[in-house]
Amino acid sequence: MEKRTSAVARFVAALALVGAVLVVVVIVGAAMDDDSSPQEQRTERPAKKQKQQQPKAETYTIETGDTLTSIAQETGVSVSRILELNPEVDPQILVAGETLKLR
Repeated sequence: MEKRTSAVARFVAALALVGAVLVVVVIVGAAMDDDSSPQEQRTERPAKKQKQQQPKAETYTIETGDTLTSIAQETGVSVSRILELNPEVDPQILVAGETLKLR
């Protein structure tokens, strides 16, 4: 009879463990739903479309530390367009004082 009681006790212990895990999951889930901060209460606005910048100048004089990416961001002209307009420029070696065409 001892084996029978042992098997029943193991089964009941397993059920208790599963029940306890379910209770913890439900409590944590409810706590997270009720814990609404002001950030969550705000409605999200759709992202504004970024306006493409028009080149302000027709040329750009390279300064120390400039990269084609930084020039493109500053002027609103894409890197590929800068390279297209300035085929003689090596994108890896920009020389300070050199002038790039933007239009």
